[in-house]
Amino acid sequence: MKFLHSMVRVRDLDASLRFFCEGLGLVESRRKDYPQGKFTLVYLTAPGQSDVEVELTHNWDSDEDYGSARNFGHLAFAVDDIYALCAHLRDMGVTINRPPRDGHMAFVRSPDLISVELLQKGEPLAPVEPWASMENTGSW
Repeated sequence: MKFLHSMVRVRDLDASLRFFCEGLGLVESRRKDYPQGKFTLVYLTAPGQSDVEVELTHNWDSDEDYGSARNFGHLAFAVDDIYALCAHLRDMGVTINRPPRDGHMAFVRSPDLISVELLQKGEPLAPVEPWASMENTGSW
């Protein structure tokens, strides 16, 4: 058995691609429009890891309420520098729901409220400000 992908539904494909690609650094690997079903599938991978994908499903003209996405759980990514990535996301206007106080773990949410866990590769980084004293915001 081989893990292939996780699928998440998104309301605003452009906002989601900005978050996952510009924010997290994922790369679009393929895309397929299905006019008869009125939806688009976009597959994203982490650079150098084309065998595991995140599938974004965008249903055209849908006003379906996807809820808070808490029933999904979360996506998790190992990152090279958790502080740099969190600063980059914050500068993009993303709320850091669970700051990386410990230099190891943080949580953010996509524009569709998908919870994303960021984990520092290797050993945790030494605690630094402003992260070390930053409180949680909202839920993740």
